Amino acid sequence: MQISQNQFKDEIEFPGLPLAVYREIAAHLQQVDGVETGLYPAAYQQFDYSHSQIGGLWIQYNQYANSVSRERVAQILAYYQNCYGAFRKLNSAVE
Repeated sequence: MQISQNQFKDEIEFPGLPLAVYREIAAHLQQVDGVETGLYPAAYQQFDYSHSQIGGLWIQYNQYANSVSRERVAQILAYYQNCYGAFRKLNSAVE
């Protein structure tokens, strides 16, 4: 995915989180002004119930995202972290 100028993109992972919960988080985050999200597949070649079907979630902040939007994203992620355990930030990009 190409990022236009002045946009920020974070990639995060909640280890072991099921697909349905990733979709819930993505839907929740997309309600924030200036935020777009998406999921990317797991790197595992074979299906295994002990691994998530999703590799992680990307969060993109466009030109309409402000400090209030970023704070709201942080609050949403903190909520899910409290419910499902710590997440890892895999990557951040700025262009």
